[in-house]
Amino acid sequence: MAKRRRSHQVAPEEPENPWLTVKRIWSYLSSAKFMIGFILILVATSTIMALLAPYLLGYAIDHYLIDYDPPGLLRLLILLALVYLTMAASTWLQHFLMVGISQKAIYQMRQQLFHKLHQLPVKFFDQSQQGDLMSRLTNDLDVVSETLNSSVIELFSSVLSLVGTLIFMLVLSPLLTVVSLLTTPVLYFGMKWITNRTRVYFRKQQESIGDLNGYIEEVISGQSVVKIFSQEEKAIEEFEQKNRELRESGYYAQAYTGFIPKLLNALNNVSFALIAFVGGVLALNQIVTVGVIVTFTQYSRQFTRPLRNLANQFNSLLSAIAGAERVFEILDLPDEEETTAPEQWGEIKGEIKFDHVSFSYDDDEETIDNICLSANPGETIALVGPTGAGKTTIISLISRFYDPDQGVITIDGYDITKTTRQILREKISFVLQDPYLFNGSIKDNIRYGRLDATDEGVIEAAKLANADSFITKLPNSYETKLSQEGGGISQGQKQLISIARALLADPKILILDEATSSIDTVTELKIQDALNRLMHGRTSIVIAHRLNTIQNADRIFVMKDGQIIEHGSHQSLLEKKGFYFELYNGHFEDTAS
Repeated sequence: MAKRRRSHQVAPEEPENPWLTVKRIWSYLSSAKFMIGFILILVATSTIMALLAPYLLGYAIDHYLIDYDPPGLLRLLILLALVYLTMAASTWLQHFLMVGISQKAIYQMRQQLFHKLHQLPVKFFDQSQQGDLMSRLTNDLDVVSETLNSSVIELFSSVLSLVGTLIFMLVLSPLLTVVSLLTTPVLYFGMKWITNRTRVYFRKQQESIGDLNGYIEEVISGQSVVKIFSQEEKAIEEFEQKNRELRESGYYAQAYTGFIPKLLNALNNVSFALIAFVGGVLALNQIVTVGVIVTFTQYSRQFTRPLRNLANQFNSLLSAIAGAERVFEILDLPDEEETTAPEQWGEIKGEIKFDHVSFSYDDDEETIDNICLSANPGETIALVGPTGAGKTTIISLISRFYDPDQGVITIDGYDITKTTRQILREKISFVLQDPYLFNGSIKDNIRYGRLDATDEGVIEAAKLANADSFITKLPNSYETKLSQEGGGISQGQKQLISIARALLADPKILILDEATSSIDTVTELKIQDALNRLMHGRTSIVIAHRLNTIQNADRIFVMKDGQIIEHGSHQSLLEKKGFYFELYNGHFEDTAS
């Protein structure tokens, strides 16, 4: 198989303006702008009630406690209870409605991201780590979801509360308002210093989570290989390194944000002390009343509360921006290029031609160079050669996982790049070395070859693939549930299911990529019999290491270093005593018995 370049994850680019990301997140909420408007009314209502409560408390002290007016105090307490009830009801309703809006937005983002992943070329997945992509679909979107659930309301509420509190304070006592604002410059510059550092660490934290998830997925999937080679210690060491990177980025992100409430509390205490001192002096000089001082101390705390909320929500917003950026990085990638005016193919015979085709996965060197080969309708051709010769690249080009850099590939005379990949792939089926089974029943896995197939069609395909005999012996027969790894059945049985899937698809072109590799001899006979039925009447391209898989091929193409150096029948190639002859004597003869 040709070697492909891989990297751990998609390299993120630092956006020029994070507010563009905020604006883009907001675009997912714009469809509910009328509901958001109603939520803002509820936010304003709860904020006004929160501002009214301290004022009523101060009024009660000055007019009903000092003057001893129990009936008036009772009436005011009832009014105060109604204020708190209204505030509680509006707060609950605004959060209830906002959760529905935010979940709809995240639903749309997740749908778009998953759809986008199906529009990206195979090259993208070759260069990306599965765990990192999964982290973007789950963890990053969860962070955005949590922020939208609470932060949008909190931001509006905090701003309204801040403005309203300032107005009430100015009305009560301009002098005390100035005193309470003395700590604001310290708060502003302290917040600016902290937030300038937190965003970088939040971004790094999200990247580290994706990298760690990718490594965990890789090691768990390859756990058998880890144990076979006794590399548990190495796996643990690498995990510790990645875990350490996540710990460090998370530590600094949370450590800096932890300064914010401490700073606010300290400044709040200083402000409270100043107000108490200055207010006491003013009260002794009968400039303000005791009720005003009590009300003002409540407002001074309310003034710092929205500042604290804004600081906390700003940090949540930074984390959400970091997660959203990673999602938008994928959404902004160009789709797999597709033909704008595709040729519509009807029934095809299955003639394949490579006309001077060259291709490379990167710019360093050609993976295949100036390849010319053909397969007539119904003919079986085999590709043989050492690892890295370009065999798998050939089938990747036929299926348009990649497009050639030079030359033309045609099927029945049609240039395959002039039609859509869907039209092309409807004519092709694959049977791979490692059959992939999805979570679900055996019947559903076979039907994956043609979703509109009947149960009778599924069973018939299984019988032709020699799979029916073992399937019917399973506890639930065709309804037996399989995991992704096909737990409960052998490798050979999984291969028979994949052959049944290909038979059900009824393709004109069949590609077998080492389909009988790593299979015991008895099972191989069953698989070979099933493959013979599958290949009958179809154009087949076979990649195999076992002689009995390819010796009956109509033509064999021998590849080395990305070029075809020999071709002919099995017998004619042996008579030439060339490279194929060396392969046969050095390798194939060991597996021919």
